Amino acid sequence: MAESRIVTFSTDFGLSDPFVGILHGVVLNIAPETTIVDICHAVASYDLMDGAWTIAQAYRFFPARTVHVVIVDPGVGSQRRPIIVETQDYVFVAPDNGVLSMIEAREPKFVVRHVTAERYFLQPVSQTFHGRDVFAPIAGWLSKGVAPAEFGPEISDYVRLPLAQVEHVGENSLRGAVMKVDKFGNLITNIGEVDAPALFGGNVPEVNILIAGQTITRVCHSYSDGAEGEIFAIVGSSGYLEIAAKQASAAEKLVAGAGTPVGLVMNSVR
Repeated sequence: MAESRIVTFSTDFGLSDPFVGILHGVVLNIAPETTIVDICHAVASYDLMDGAWTIAQAYRFFPARTVHVVIVDPGVGSQRRPIIVETQDYVFVAPDNGVLSMIEAREPKFVVRHVTAERYFLQPVSQTFHGRDVFAPIAGWLSKGVAPAEFGPEISDYVRLPLAQVEHVGENSLRGAVMKVDKFGNLITNIGEVDAPALFGGNVPEVNILIAGQTITRVCHSYSDGAEGEIFAIVGSSGYLEIAAKQASAAEKLVAGAGTPVGLVMNSVR
């Protein structure tokens, strides 16, 4: 079999229970040479979009052949399917609930398999901890070199989340939404370079950004450029337009969160 590889975990399990350590132990018991990386265990509980955002931001920074396990699973114990997804460079293991939708939006190759080979599961399979009994064992066997095709057939009827789209409402006007509130209270929108290339260039145009009843007119180069108490915009490391406040939570100041509409009007270049 092929040499072991990296396995990552992104979950909503938190760190106050032994769940994460158990996942590690299951993988290492199957493939002891595996390198395990925890991307995030603070995904908002049951929040599939937050899970989708988390893995979409992180996966491409890992070496090719990494196995990414994403467990945000409000349907655990139900008839929802465990799946393996193959892209050009990576393999993903997750419940079939749409948590990989943002990966599909970014990857030209997206092959989905329904895992039906229960011989790779821990037995008996718990009704409440498929992370331990289903997803971690799948990752362990993938790391050990078992090919994805051995786990089950390709499917095309997998679940997709409805991703918010940026709407062009005029020649220089867009309508988007907040996708994510990060730990610092920055409001990360779904407006990216493909939607507003002028914002991502050297000469930023004059803008009016409408959110939560307020209009923001300044785009800063860094968080430290903002004035005390000011709410401003910034192009963040995620590649999307963010609404931020200097050493404060823009989300709290604006009483805004995921799903809040964002309007953008671009005027002449400064």
